[in-house]
Amino acid sequence: MKYRIKKETKPTLSTYGKYKAVAVHDRTIESRAICEEVARHLNISGGELEALMMGIASAVRHHLRKGDRVRLKDFGLMKLEIESDKVDNLRDFRAKKHIRGVRLHFIPESEKGSPELYKHIRFEKDKYSADI
Repeated sequence: MKYRIKKETKPTLSTYGKYKAVAVHDRTIESRAICEEVARHLNISGGELEALMMGIASAVRHHLRKGDRVRLKDFGLMKLEIESDKVDNLRDFRAKKHIRGVRLHFIPESEKGSPELYKHIRFEKDKYSADI
């Protein structure tokens, strides 16, 4: 995984002016490419696998929108969390006014607290990272 070193530029943060590593994402792998890759290993057509993936994605979205948690074996747990402003008085809370948005939380599948997803990651400084 490539990373760059960046300086924190938000003056409101306690870490303002300090340096941190941030992930570099050079490319996006689209679902069709994933389907073709997996289909080769399973000896089925990429189109069949893509249709299956689209069906799974639709079911996952449906359950997440209902407020369910979704656990996919060997992948992880997904759930939606609400971001909202805080109010001093319970009676003052208005969903349309105070709910700012929704975020997807993904918790990778793990064995004894060690997510398989994070194993064997090698960190490599990106060539475009500023030398510090």
